[in-house]
Amino acid sequence: MALIVYQYPKCGTCRKALAWLDGRGVAYRKVDIVEAPPPRRVLEQALRAGVPLRKLFNTSGESYRHGNFKERLATMSEAEALAALTADGKLIKRPLAVDDDLALVGFDEAAWAKALPRGR
Repeated sequence: MALIVYQYPKCGTCRKALAWLDGRGVAYRKVDIVEAPPPRRVLEQALRAGVPLRKLFNTSGESYRHGNFKERLATMSEAEALAALTADGKLIKRPLAVDDDLALVGFDEAAWAKALPRGR
């Protein structure tokens, strides 16, 4: 699988991440996270790659706050949490970059540089 970047066009952090990828010549396909949230298999892949379930949530977002997820997450099963994430792309921390063997959540330039060599 080629690198897929789930992003929100109005998100400054997402735009910064895409510009960083472009500047390094990294090939990717961008997907609007609101129009087409990642399917469950992609989120499960992120978990297998070592991303903690809680880190997948956009804790500063309106959907998170209005959905009372700060309290609800403590009692939700993994399946329930994944169902919530796939139902509302704004619940997911962005950008979310995934391919066959990696998952990056949020934009941390140092972490992305380590995981994504130039011209990948």
